[in-house]
Amino acid sequence: MAFDGLVLNTIVEELKNHLIGGKVQKIYQPSQNEILFSVYSNGLQYALCLNVSSNFYCAHLTTSKRENPTVAPNFCMLLRKHLINSKITNIYTNGLERIMIIEFSDDNEVLCNKKLIIELMGKYSNILLLGKSNVIIDAIKHFSTDTGANRNIFPNEYYEFPTSNKIDISNYFELENKLPINTSLSDFFINTFTGISKSFIEYTIKTLKMSDDLNKENYKNLAKYIINLKENIVLNNVELIKLDNDYTISYSSSKEPLQANFFLDDYYSSRQIEEQFLTYRNSLLNFISAKLKKIEKKLVTLNNKLEECSHMEKYKLYGELLTTYLYQIPKEHISHITLNNYYSNDMALIDIPLDISILPNDNAKKYFKKYHKLKNSYSIVQEQKVELEKEINYLESIVYEIQSAVSTKDLDNVYDEIQENFVLNNSKNKMNYKGNTKTKKSKISKNNSNAEKPISCTIDNFKILIGRNNKQNDELTFKIANKDDIWFHVKDIHGSHVVLQTNRQKSITRNNK
Repeated sequence: MAFDGLVLNTIVEELKNHLIGGKVQKIYQPSQNEILFSVYSNGLQYALCLNVSSNFYCAHLTTSKRENPTVAPNFCMLLRKHLINSKITNIYTNGLERIMIIEFSDDNEVLCNKKLIIELMGKYSNILLLGKSNVIIDAIKHFSTDTGANRNIFPNEYYEFPTSNKIDISNYFELENKLPINTSLSDFFINTFTGISKSFIEYTIKTLKMSDDLNKENYKNLAKYIINLKENIVLNNVELIKLDNDYTISYSSSKEPLQANFFLDDYYSSRQIEEQFLTYRNSLLNFISAKLKKIEKKLVTLNNKLEECSHMEKYKLYGELLTTYLYQIPKEHISHITLNNYYSNDMALIDIPLDISILPNDNAKKYFKKYHKLKNSYSIVQEQKVELEKEINYLESIVYEIQSAVSTKDLDNVYDEIQENFVLNNSKNKMNYKGNTKTKKSKISKNNSNAEKPISCTIDNFKILIGRNNKQNDELTFKIANKDDIWFHVKDIHGSHVVLQTNRQKSITRNNK
């Protein structure tokens, strides 16, 4: 969603009504870029979410639950130290810039003594705590001009608002007689004025039935429309309009007041759940793929070893021929010798390469030694290959489960299986929740009553059970299914086991009525 200056102003107007005068009771930091304030105001408890991630930067009230770390991050602890039990005295924006300012005061202070600056600007989004004289106490992110930022964001630096070449829409008249020629109306507004998104401009031009031509009349009409809309935000006479893949602000056609905060809470919560699911899935896939790649590399090595073992009879033959004809071979350091192969019917000649650094009799011993070594290795390597192929087959089934998952709960089941499985339990870095590779001692009961059961459905009074992962497939096959039930599985392809419970009936007939 285009979280532009108009949307932020709408959010701020609602926050003023709910939070000014409220007391900060708790502060949490559920994730690296998200802060939650628990505020008691006017007899009600509110949760203010501030998110400064590059993908989901936003600020709004929320009712969504979030998991909090057992140990609070440093910035969260700092906010608790300075803001717990303080009162919110003011909330405002810097024009249509995507910057929200929240002022706080202690019980014994009348005037503001702390400010929280929330900058919602893509990858440069930030949350900063300011003390007196606008000195930065700390920020959730630190930036330096040495790394390309336009300001230094560090403790004890003086805070300055971000600089911009854009101007506020209220000053539109300054450019009325300086309009460029080779650009469109929408592009000019997006590139000239602060806080105006592309989706808003495109929707507004379409709603006003204007052309996208940049001329004086279109320019004035659109500028006045935006200024009037901004004034109506204060009067709560606006609404959020759903576009194809976005939302934008417009005049309200309803008498019901807009609750933009909770509207955005639903929108961003669903987006974050989707993003977390994708991140979780990709983390699991990356972990399994790395393990699979490692095992496949071992398999290549074993196949090469087996290929070498396939020549062991040749080395035995070389040793025998050298031993048999040793009396005919000169005791010299030679690179090869041609001898008759008495195992062939025609006594065919065979050329035997020799190690020039040793004598022929030592070459015979060397070939016998190599033969016995490969012979002993062959059975061991064969067994290892079988085991590796089993592991590869299992890991490929895990990949199938991950790719087939449709919810975080499905991924949790796969994750639990990964933690328990013999193929992976010797990994130095086991999978931790949602892809972190930190050592974790899994405490998962084999008889977990909360574990999901196979999918169940009924057709013509016959119950059908479908496994969603390896554990459920095994449970279906070895524990649930009776000998009279019918078992289905696609041959040579990873997938679900399906059991049709026959109720001990000898024939199964589909009711087509």
